[in-house]
Amino acid sequence: MKEIKFSLVYRDMWQSSGKYVPRKDQLAKIAPIIIEMGCFARVETNGGASEQVNLLYGENPNDAVRTFTKPFNDVGIQTHMLDRGLNGLRMNPVPADVRELMYKVKKAQGVDITRIFCGLNDVTNIIPSIQYAKAAGMIAQATLCITFSEIHTSEYYIKMAEELIAAGADEICLKDMAGIGRPVMLGEIVKAVKTAHPNIIMQYHGHSGPGFSVASMLEVAKAGIDYLDVAMEPLSWGMVHPDVITIQAMLKDAGFKVPEINMNAYMKARHLTQSFVDDFLGYFIDDRNKFMTSLLVGCGLPGGMMGSLMADLKGMHVAINSYLKGVNKKELSTDELLVMLFDEVKYIWPKLGNPPLVTPFSQYVKNIALMNVMFLVKEQPRWTMIDKNSWDMILGKAGKLPGKLDPEIIALAEKNNYEFFEGNPQENYPNELPKYIAEMKELGWSRGKDDEELFEFAMHDKQYRDYKSGEAKKRFVVELENAIKEKFAAQVISIEDLRALKYPNAEQVVSNATGRVIWELDFNERSIEPVHGKKIKENEPLCTIQTNYGLEHIASFCTGRIVGVEKNQGDMVRKGEILAYIEKD
Repeated sequence: MKEIKFSLVYRDMWQSSGKYVPRKDQLAKIAPIIIEMGCFARVETNGGASEQVNLLYGENPNDAVRTFTKPFNDVGIQTHMLDRGLNGLRMNPVPADVRELMYKVKKAQGVDITRIFCGLNDVTNIIPSIQYAKAAGMIAQATLCITFSEIHTSEYYIKMAEELIAAGADEICLKDMAGIGRPVMLGEIVKAVKTAHPNIIMQYHGHSGPGFSVASMLEVAKAGIDYLDVAMEPLSWGMVHPDVITIQAMLKDAGFKVPEINMNAYMKARHLTQSFVDDFLGYFIDDRNKFMTSLLVGCGLPGGMMGSLMADLKGMHVAINSYLKGVNKKELSTDELLVMLFDEVKYIWPKLGNPPLVTPFSQYVKNIALMNVMFLVKEQPRWTMIDKNSWDMILGKAGKLPGKLDPEIIALAEKNNYEFFEGNPQENYPNELPKYIAEMKELGWSRGKDDEELFEFAMHDKQYRDYKSGEAKKRFVVELENAIKEKFAAQVISIEDLRALKYPNAEQVVSNATGRVIWELDFNERSIEPVHGKKIKENEPLCTIQTNYGLEHIASFCTGRIVGVEKNQGDMVRKGEILAYIEKD
């Protein structure tokens, strides 16, 4: 009976949902509960953009990583991080000496495995990281960025895996970042690699956005996968990942050996994670990322991009309709514009050499498509505006493209006198650590334990400076205030007006959680909502909020009379919203 182990992608759960990740104190709270669940052999603790995000809200990412990894290290649960190869932990290329230092720092901080990927699937960008990781004592998990095209076949990925294993990769990960990998193809890849290399550990990571990932997990399990990445409520599904409960039940029924889930601990972790959402993280989670959409099947864009894409589209929608109105043409709906954008991505993707649609190249393709749509609506030619980063991708400065550029794109590059680059991309980015060491000495900044502060400065130059000066924290406080105001703007205005007119002497009863309102029930389970003037004593139960993680009870803060009710039985309420008004006796 084949054993399948689970890895909780706690970092990616947040990054696929919204902008920010939990604070250090929140990570310290959730780690013991994840351990108590008893079903995870691995946990994704850091990497990708998460450490840059720590800096953005004024927190030291090195402290956060050490805090989160230690509990797992202590009980033998492996920790892993996401590593962008040539780009390290940022969107743009990193000098070789900074890349090498990263693995020494992360190993010292308690990270066991690094998942190394190149957004172009260029093994030239992955191989140095394999060598750096192994030299530092980390497990080097080399990654295949999965997408679906006439170029990205089973044979393409099997050949890539062979090259990575020959270069010393300890493990192979199938990173299905948009969830569009077809189940049968994924099974073929796993079976071929495991047949040729039975001792190589393989892990599958698939987002749930377009709906293939559950079937994909069953196929790769049958083909010999060792680990599956899973999520948990309240952040599973949508644009994130399948929930561990569903995947465990499916595999158990199919005859696989899978770990049991401590459901009491699952509910505690669910409750705690929801409390992080309610604390501040929920203000930066786009509601659209909570839903799956089959529209992603055609364009192949990763689900984690949908929030930024829709924000971009919103601004463009206004501009396009303003233009159309000015020339007396029919305005476009948001849906019509979205279909145009997805069609444009499908059209230009092969012309741009079929780069896998993963960070940062998914953003580049999306940006070009957006600009093309804008100009096409104005009856102007495609490719009128292409940004520098996109040109660097086209010209080969970030690595070799999987497919061939369209002659139209080559001609456009030649017209602009751009030169194509065919060497090793790392050559374009000379070492920089001596510069940062000298500056830290001049500023009197500590290089930190195991040179972790030096690494953070060199990896995230601007963000680290803003963190050290306190500007990042100030900016985040303003951003959070604005996000709260935007979320509740309409309500705050209406409530204040209502209170001034109807309840001049009343105090607000505010919800302590996000969920569904349950007022008192009678024996027939009918709602008994408070009547105007009903007497209530201090600490007497007022109502209950049915949340994703359980029930939260709300009591009166004073003795008085209920003079107004804002939420009816069964209404949804967010944490901080007004439920009722009480006049004190």
